[in-house]
Amino acid sequence: MDAPGAHPGSLGHRIVVVGPSCSGKSTLASQLAALSGASFIELDALFWKPNWQESDPEEFRMRLVEAHAADAWVTAGNYLRHTLATVWPRADTIIWLDFPLYLTSWRVVVRSWRRWRSRELLWGTNAEKFWDQLMIWSPQRSLIGYTISRRRQSRAAFLEAMTDPQFRQVRFLRLTSQGEVRTLLARAARAV
Repeated sequence: MDAPGAHPGSLGHRIVVVGPSCSGKSTLASQLAALSGASFIELDALFWKPNWQESDPEEFRMRLVEAHAADAWVTAGNYLRHTLATVWPRADTIIWLDFPLYLTSWRVVVRSWRRWRSRELLWGTNAEKFWDQLMIWSPQRSLIGYTISRRRQSRAAFLEAMTDPQFRQVRFLRLTSQGEVRTLLARAARAV
């Protein structure tokens, strides 16, 4: 869905990709950044400290402002409480990956298993715990539980933002399938 007055051509120079955990935000954002030559910004890398410690809100805000000072960037991540005031007003395009819960939940399991087995370090300091992901009753420990608990609220926030007058200059794209993502990437590649 495009915002009123949006132009159907280029995606713009300042793009934010949002959606639930394991919807493919970082993958899509990094691909778009590579196609356009823009900086790729992963909000999780700015937010999380060693041992899964959260950044202080003011510290995170400063990191957001600094990371988005350039003229061209593609950002992956939500953190709406922080980004609505700092990042979104500078964006030309917001891409919302609105995929089904069963798909993102399955991806959480597969990705967590792979990361746990390979002992992959996230942002250089943190390791994922696979078994925690299966504790869906605990949103603090499980990305699946977190996604389920936040799904309705997140979707309402994205829908509200799409009609908020303060973001009238932003083009909103709501993608609901992997086929739509492939189409978007093909269009972006042709535009380059």
